[in-house]
Amino acid sequence: MVTKYRGILEWMKQQIENEQLKAGDKLPSIRILAEQFQCSKNTVVKALLELEKQHIVYAKPKSGYYIVDNYRVPSPNENIDFLSAGPDERIIPYEDFQHCINQAIDHYKAQLFTYSEQQGLYSVRKELVKYLQNLQVFTKPERLVITSGSQQALHILSTMPFPNGKKKVLIEQPTYFGMIDTLQLNQSDTLGIDLTMDGIDFERLESLFRNNDIKFFYIVPRCHNPLGHHYTNEEKKKIVALAEKYDVYIVEDDYLAELDVDSKADPLFAYEPNGRIIYVKSFSKVFLPGLRIATVVLPKTMIDSFVRYKFSADFNTSALSQGALEIYLKSGMFHYHLENVKQLYINKMKTLLNACSSYLPSYISFTKPKSGFYLTIFLPSHIDVDKLIYLLHEKHIYVDNASRMYLVGNKQKAIRLSISQVYENKIDLGIQQLAACIMEMCERKKYNPLSFKSYL
Repeated sequence: MVTKYRGILEWMKQQIENEQLKAGDKLPSIRILAEQFQCSKNTVVKALLELEKQHIVYAKPKSGYYIVDNYRVPSPNENIDFLSAGPDERIIPYEDFQHCINQAIDHYKAQLFTYSEQQGLYSVRKELVKYLQNLQVFTKPERLVITSGSQQALHILSTMPFPNGKKKVLIEQPTYFGMIDTLQLNQSDTLGIDLTMDGIDFERLESLFRNNDIKFFYIVPRCHNPLGHHYTNEEKKKIVALAEKYDVYIVEDDYLAELDVDSKADPLFAYEPNGRIIYVKSFSKVFLPGLRIATVVLPKTMIDSFVRYKFSADFNTSALSQGALEIYLKSGMFHYHLENVKQLYINKMKTLLNACSSYLPSYISFTKPKSGFYLTIFLPSHIDVDKLIYLLHEKHIYVDNASRMYLVGNKQKAIRLSISQVYENKIDLGIQQLAACIMEMCERKKYNPLSFKSYL
């Protein structure tokens, strides 16, 4: 639902974009705008002040507001953005969260601007425990640590010692690039296990667990980045059982749990014996990335060590962000926000899947996620992925090179598409252009599609 305030901003920009209002034009009076939008004069003034801050309008004393000369509203339709992975800017709840920040300042006052509890504000952890129950994660506030985003949590887990005394890390291939980058920067001894839309080879997983000194297995159980893969509950139970058998910890990155369309799907944490699963939950993808808030559910034996490593990095996560999130959760605003978010992304993913099925040549394989942000397209071996990305860039179409989501020596020719910030009405055109570029590059090489191996 668009607020009156946001409606005024969007109307004004649209009027300029359509040249209904031009540089130097005087705007209707505050009274007329209030009548037009059926809102208070204060709401109109607030919108005009925001437009003035953006240098779209300016005020003449005792005269009114005018359009700034040479102002041009950037058109979102100029770009087709399959690259960005943050939440859709059109549904970020700026105003609602601003109220929460103001309330947090009033409620917590000095607490927010001094050093706070290293593990995170206890009242926030209590609220997060309630929220996690909706995701089938049942725990206690004492086991939670609030971190400055999930990336910080993954960095700490990659560097700190684990109770099993082991050193190596196992990851899916492909996987989240931020994790690969962290492991490489920390010079961690890392192994990979191939993941396709059919899952992983469990005999291979058991062999890796049995024959290697594996500290933990990093896994994205649903809405996988970059494939969009989802494990079944039975597969999750098998993974947990093997981890228990061979004394391997599991780091479960459940960053997009809210977008899972399967109401019966459980996290691995639901099957954990003896505190073997470390559950990481980010709020960046469905909420506000700049908030830098995530939470980690840890075994009791690891909390002190984890907090010590975190303290050496940043003392504590922003108390202001924590306090505002607590109020946002308590108020029910987050639940309402998620309902809108989920439906938007479901619709976008359906549109993307239909477009790929309709326009990509038959010799091109692509994953078929049931929900989430990401879809991966696998390319013929002769295709220069960087050149393809460059050709698309020239057409204002942006995609990601998925080869960076594999360990060195195991890279595939692939691109990742994200639906999070692309406009739904531009998806078809983007895939048509992508298909045309691929076919053109294949034609130049006189490519034989029958020789292309599917990685699905």
